[in-house]
Amino acid sequence: MSRASLRADLANAQARNTRLTACIQQLEKRLSQALGAQAWQESGLGALADIDDLQRRITRLEQHNVELTSALEEARSDLDAARKANRDLTRALNQRG
Repeated sequence: MSRASLRADLANAQARNTRLTACIQQLEKRLSQALGAQAWQESGLGALADIDDLQRRITRLEQHNVELTSALEEARSDLDAARKANRDLTRALNQRG
């Protein structure tokens, strides 16, 4: 082996070492994030994974509440009108009799 080939082998080994070091750091970071997320969720402190589903459900329930409130107001209005009609009819019957 010549001195030039040994230098080339050394340069290649150093480049490979640099790439492997970067890959290991990336994998360690991903593992750390995954373990952190898992620990956070298992502790009960983390947000639920389905926050979007819960937000959509809240929106649907709020809309349903608005619809029910509107229906209740309409039913109360109808009830008030029926009571007034009933009073008027009772008064008219009492005046005849």
